[in-house]
Amino acid sequence: MEVVAENRKARFEYFILEEFEAGIVLLSSEVKSLRERKANISDAYVIEKNCEIWLHNMHISEYKAANLKNHKPKRERKLLLHKKEVNKLIGHIKTAGITVVPLSIYFNDKGLAKTKIAIVKGKKLYDKRATIKQREWDREKNRLSKNNF
Repeated sequence: MEVVAENRKARFEYFILEEFEAGIVLLSSEVKSLRERKANISDAYVIEKNCEIWLHNMHISEYKAANLKNHKPKRERKLLLHKKEVNKLIGHIKTAGITVVPLSIYFNDKGLAKTKIAIVKGKKLYDKRATIKQREWDREKNRLSKNNF
């Protein structure tokens, strides 16, 4: 599994309730840009249109060699999911305080572009402080254990 882009901010900003794997409908120039790791999903989110799930605000840079058939960097991209998953996501998107964001984009073993999306709930400021405190403690614990051996 070759990770192209990761949304590290999402794991800090949100509580992850449930994760899904989805395919992405891409143009050929977008696939080539993804292979060069020219993508950003930190501001991306998932929306519902006509009972379909779309990835909004994901930036894939233009591919320089694709002259006339280049893509728009921030166009909406359709996600491919099973009907049960689509219905579940639509229900969560319409719930107050819950959103759906992408966690990572990667190429699987077959060479297909996939995205890992998650149903998330926003953290309060004190939750973020607790996350920072736990992360610092884990780092310190690792340093101490390495020095003892």
